[in-house]
Amino acid sequence: MSLSAQIMDSMKEAMRAKDTVALEALRAIKSEILLAQTASGSKEEISEADEIKILQKLVKMRKDSASIFTEQNRADLAEPELAQIAVIEKFLPAQLSEAEVEAIIAKIIAETGASGIASMGKVMGLASAQIGGQAEGKTISTIVKKLLV
Repeated sequence: MSLSAQIMDSMKEAMRAKDTVALEALRAIKSEILLAQTASGSKEEISEADEIKILQKLVKMRKDSASIFTEQNRADLAEPELAQIAVIEKFLPAQLSEAEVEAIIAKIIAETGASGIASMGKVMGLASAQIGGQAEGKTISTIVKKLLV
């Protein structure tokens, strides 16, 4: 089942349950997917990798908003953002732990013989392709920096 079909089913369930927070998050996902489809100029489905990138972007936006609201002591605004993150993350692949990501990156560094911070771009490209949506880019970047220095 495609992500769009899953989103539509979840939207129907949220409407029946009168879950406004979940409905808002699901509508945001649907909107972003439609925008991505029309941006490419084709009516075809977007790739699964692009769908994962869209979901990760939505999660990151909400995490940033929630942290800003929390810093400003606005828990009333931060709570809906965190609730929406939980809804969106249901559609993301299982996230790897930092130890698992570190093991994958260490293997990539050993295979490529990369050393020093100058090799960071090459390692980041390979790591992002291999891990693909199972870890945040910020986490991957932090671990690559740690292992290359």
